[in-house]
Amino acid sequence: MSPRVLLVNDDGPPGPQSPYIYGLYRHLTTNLGWEVKVVVPSSQKSWIGKAFHIKEITKGRYYYPKEPDGMGKVSSASRPLNEGEVAEWVLLDGTPATCTNIALHNLYPGKIDLVISGPNLGRNSSAAFAMSSGTVGAAMSSALSQIRSIAISYGTVLHPTPNELFEPADILSGRIIQYLWNNWGKDADGMRNGEIDMYNVNVPMIMELLDPKGIDVHWTHMWRNSYGQLFKAVSTPDATSTTKDVPNKGPDVAGQFLAQESESGGDISKDEPATLVFKFSPDFQPLITPSVGSLPVGSDGWAIAKGHASITPLRACFAHVDHDPAAIGTESLRILKL
Repeated sequence: MSPRVLLVNDDGPPGPQSPYIYGLYRHLTTNLGWEVKVVVPSSQKSWIGKAFHIKEITKGRYYYPKEPDGMGKVSSASRPLNEGEVAEWVLLDGTPATCTNIALHNLYPGKIDLVISGPNLGRNSSAAFAMSSGTVGAAMSSALSQIRSIAISYGTVLHPTPNELFEPADILSGRIIQYLWNNWGKDADGMRNGEIDMYNVNVPMIMELLDPKGIDVHWTHMWRNSYGQLFKAVSTPDATSTTKDVPNKGPDVAGQFLAQESESGGDISKDEPATLVFKFSPDFQPLITPSVGSLPVGSDGWAIAKGHASITPLRACFAHVDHDPAAIGTESLRILKL
């Protein structure tokens, strides 16, 4: 039985910053024949994790994608489709996790079996990227509502990514999604009927996708890596600038879009010297192009470095460390005596 799908992302509606969502939507609906609802942020929301808007009022509009690229018109009210329009989507002025929760509980309650988050523009392999990812955060939001979810990211390897890779990536992702839906894994500690909470999938956008044999798909664990300094101080002349020149060396290409979307970081008077002003300016190159020999074999980072797609089962939690007194001890042994 085909699932009823909610498609979300963190890149927003189709456009230069969100080149993949429309192609996967068309593949799921046209080629697989699945019922798919789409609720996405109204603008790019990378690197926001699983954050929710809790003080802001979340407003929405309707979006009507058209062939061939999904570009379409926005309306404040629902209306019938015009000629050439493919579907009615929803844009919300909120985070990816907000989109997931509102869709599941307000827009389509009881009508969604599977949430697919993505495809993200850029990889979300490894702990450093996945824990910051709005794509993974949207899937995590679904898992915490006890709905199956899959986060999918297309890792940028070639600059620019050739358009001919889009369709084979969608086809491979569709096959992976179908397999996972029909063979969902077990986890005794899972929140939903002893099932795995969610999956994180990464597909490298490489020319081997065009090979009839395709690329290998590996079951992986998450590469536990880390990052250091992410921000740098802004000099006084730049402190009141409304544009932050974030280098485009982020996780794949995400950094360049953060630069385009960033706004001035506070109401700083132009009449006062600014000393505590910083901008996002990471150097992620060591995390994107590490030596293969330094990567744990079987990790998602290792897989993408080898040109493989990866599937990483995840729990919707910050994993705890089992140590003997907490895991198997009696109550008296679990009590810490200072």
